Amino acid sequence: MEARAKNKYIPSSPRKMRLVVDLIRGMSVEKAIEVLHFHTKHASHDVETTLRSAVANLLNSKDSTRTDTADLFVKEAFVDQGPTIKRISPAPMGRAYKIRKRSCHLTIVVATKA
Repeated sequence: MEARAKNKYIPSSPRKMRLVVDLIRGMSVEKAIEVLHFHTKHASHDVETTLRSAVANLLNSKDSTRTDTADLFVKEAFVDQGPTIKRISPAPMGRAYKIRKRSCHLTIVVATKA
């Protein structure tokens, strides 16, 4: 049995988010939440909330029959690129520098150990 949670339009670059997501892929849910809670990167907060949402989706599903959180693990976790907001910053001698504000979409799938 599995459940998924998506968090879209996170204002962080996909490259920074993937560094955190790669840490928890394949871990048990309890260990992953512990790792994310004490991790220093800013992206770990968004990953932790999405992981908790995936666990809640699994526990609240209709065919969930007394599922224990100790039996859950992170089956899939991946980051896709979202839309990029383009801005212009003034530069010396009448030039302009492009600023690209990247965003990403996070998907986490949680499943029970069979």
